[in-house]
Amino acid sequence: MRYLSLDWIEEIGRLVAADLSLQALGGKHTIGITQVITESPDGTVTYHLQSGSGRVAFGAGPAEPEDVRLEQEYFSAVDVAMGEMTAEDAFITGCIRLSGNAPLLLECQAVFAGLDPIFTAVADRTDYGK
Repeated sequence: MRYLSLDWIEEIGRLVAADLSLQALGGKHTIGITQVITESPDGTVTYHLQSGSGRVAFGAGPAEPEDVRLEQEYFSAVDVAMGEMTAEDAFITGCIRLSGNAPLLLECQAVFAGLDPIFTAVADRTDYGK
């Protein structure tokens, strides 16, 4: 699968929906995150992570409601996805621009930790175009 393609987004979404421990976190943490990647081979790509009301979902398009928006260019997104740059370094250097309720990101760290194994599982089947 090509990184950020609709197939890639749908595969992440399928694995998120099937992960019972991640779904349980949806009863404890509420957040809507929109990720916007610009300058990708397919233009601008927007996808979301939505947690709350007892479920966690990942899919194409913006979060509704949106608490946080993250924007970055394709090449820095690839670097973060491949582990060549940490997300923290991307924030510090301005590669990731954040708007919205930043403290909510810290409150929902367990959800992001639950996503890590899913992204790792899909990475082996992902073409990052590098």
